[in-house]
Amino acid sequence: MGYTQEQQNITREQVIENLGKMRQYEGHPKTFWPSLLENTAHFVEAKLGLILIQDDVDAPWKTLCHWPPREREFLKAPELIKKIEAVADASLVKKYAWDNSSLVSNKGEQASLLAIRFELLEESWESVAVFVLDNRSEQELEGLAINLKLIADTPVIYQLGRMARQSMDDVNQFSEALDLMLLLNAEERYLAAAMTFCNEISSRYLCSRVSLGWLEDGYVRLQAISHMERFEKKMEVVQALETVMEEAFDQDEEILWPQPDDSTAVTRDHAIYTKEQSVSYMVSLPLRLENSAVAVLCCERAGETFSDADLRGLRVLCDQAVRRLGDLKEHDRWFGAQIAADLRKRIPQLKSAEHTFAKGIGLLLCLLLAFLLFGRLPYRVEAPFILRTDDVKYLPAAHDGYIDSVPVRVGDRVDEGALLLTLDTRELLLEESAAIANLNRYSREAEKGRAENALAEMKISMALAAQARAQLDLIRYKLNHSEVKAPFQGIVVEGDLEELLGAPVNKGDVLFKVAHLEKMYAEFEISERDIHELSDGLSGEIAFVSQPQLKFRVTLERVDPVSQAKEEGNIFLARGMFPEQKADWWRPGMSGVAKIDVGSRNVLWILTHRTIDFFRMLLWW
Repeated sequence: MGYTQEQQNITREQVIENLGKMRQYEGHPKTFWPSLLENTAHFVEAKLGLILIQDDVDAPWKTLCHWPPREREFLKAPELIKKIEAVADASLVKKYAWDNSSLVSNKGEQASLLAIRFELLEESWESVAVFVLDNRSEQELEGLAINLKLIADTPVIYQLGRMARQSMDDVNQFSEALDLMLLLNAEERYLAAAMTFCNEISSRYLCSRVSLGWLEDGYVRLQAISHMERFEKKMEVVQALETVMEEAFDQDEEILWPQPDDSTAVTRDHAIYTKEQSVSYMVSLPLRLENSAVAVLCCERAGETFSDADLRGLRVLCDQAVRRLGDLKEHDRWFGAQIAADLRKRIPQLKSAEHTFAKGIGLLLCLLLAFLLFGRLPYRVEAPFILRTDDVKYLPAAHDGYIDSVPVRVGDRVDEGALLLTLDTRELLLEESAAIANLNRYSREAEKGRAENALAEMKISMALAAQARAQLDLIRYKLNHSEVKAPFQGIVVEGDLEELLGAPVNKGDVLFKVAHLEKMYAEFEISERDIHELSDGLSGEIAFVSQPQLKFRVTLERVDPVSQAKEEGNIFLARGMFPEQKADWWRPGMSGVAKIDVGSRNVLWILTHRTIDFFRMLLWW
């Protein structure tokens, strides 16, 4: 066995002092366990030592480390390994165990085994230190085991101290992150925030230079360098930094220089950069948003390498700051660039199968917006109308009399010569009989005077006979005009006299109005706000109030040049003719709504021009 002389050179007081220091050990677990094993081996004057771990009940033992580091021959002796595992199993029950029963080392010497169980925070793990000693008695081994129990809690104390230090480091790191976020949140511009971020990291972590690069158009572009407000993109150091950032970005992992032994990252560009720029230590950290790298932070240092605590602190700061920096970069630019960037972000999402319903609604809204902005529809001016006709015949009473019968009513269609009304003729018939009697008497008296050669009496009788004849003609004229007949084929539009049977009428009183249906036209009342849209020859459609489901074509023939005032505003009268045959049920005076085509217009203009015109008049001065 080797290392005997070395053991003799280390005093027991030094060993005990070293074991005491192991309770406050601040190094990494990779160095803690070998150091603890070495000092414990010196304490018990062991020739060989190893620490075994077991991660589950009945699981095989695994060697964590051994001492001396170069002494591995004993691990190849099967019988010795079985003895070591047996004493390790026994130590799990009593917390320590030994074996000095005819044990032979790998070199043929008599030896004893001593095992001690270490206390750990994790209950699922077991850790045992096994030492190969010179042949000892049971009393000596038991004494050594009792002494080892005093240091069995060293691992758990080391773990507790490490946890406490880790917690303190975490608190400090989060405190630094909060302080940095206060500074970043106070900035409103992206470049100012990036510069603040680099400067703060440089001062907090004693870096000679801190650089931030951001992904732009598929490449990482340098955004800010600590303590340097302006730099040229064509500078050699800028291009070299961007190359280094690209190397870390492409691998999406942290790159530490000098490269650790267990690192598998490609560091070719980092090696070239540190050599050309005379940088001793460097680390590049990707900054991620939504689990994707968007930026890279490069930190350079001349004094000492970046520790694990430094790397954890940098990770926390990067994770906290990337969201604020990303928001500022997205919004701190002109709106055209914001829209373009948003479209580049949204277009790949549209191709995926997620949120199909929302995408469908969005597509419909986009199509609707495009239709409103660029679509065109026929635009029609709406106006009320009424049917009118200029060919109207007024039928008055030919003489005074009384209404005898009225066979028609308003709205009836009548043929030419159809009887509309008759007056009572009984009085006229009596007057006719009296006039005939007077005519006969005066005629006979005139004949008598001629026979008697009484010239004067004859002329008087002839004059009276002529007067009686004229009276008879007048009476017969009245009799002939006691019936009111239709002058042409048309419709009765006025003269509902059925309830006035027997009522007197005077000569000249209008009894009926008969309209000619062939010459009906539509009279539109065009609002003043739409009159500029109309011109002669435009076509449209009308719908009657009585039959709104039916539509009839109409052509605008003429627009009166002078407006008429009404309560709702000024209107212009326009006349429309019907190119098609008129329906039998049309009547003058019927009304409805007309819509006249004036051409195609933009859809958005059709929907909003009324409101826009209103506000133009309201806000105009």
